[in-house]
Amino acid sequence: MPEENNINEENTQKEEEQSNDNQEEKTQKEEGGINAIALLSYLGLLVLVPLLAAKGDEFAQFHAKQGLTLLITAVIAMFVGVVPIIGWILAPFITLACLILAIVGIVNVLGKKKKELPIIGKYAKQLKI
Repeated sequence: MPEENNINEENTQKEEEQSNDNQEEKTQKEEGGINAIALLSYLGLLVLVPLLAAKGDEFAQFHAKQGLTLLITAVIAMFVGVVPIIGWILAPFITLACLILAIVGIVNVLGKKKKELPIIGKYAKQLKI
């Protein structure tokens, strides 16, 4: 009988370890999915995906607001580019700044940081979505 108890205890321990491993894998997959969704925030109109699909996730929403602010800035740059001379000079610099800020945002998502983007990040806080 003591041998049966030892075998049962070993089986129980193995089952618990497998259960813990499965839970860790599930959590990692969920975090990876959220990171992928948050990453979409910085890819133009794909900002709508995290805004609509990950409403309950604070991390994804933070980056979605940052990305939406960045998209609005890029659209403004397009309109500024239509203005003769001044717009033609400013628009490329604003567009380049938007590209750099998008890269900074993507790096923040991959680093799992909730860090505001320089210059436009303070405006993202004001968005009520």
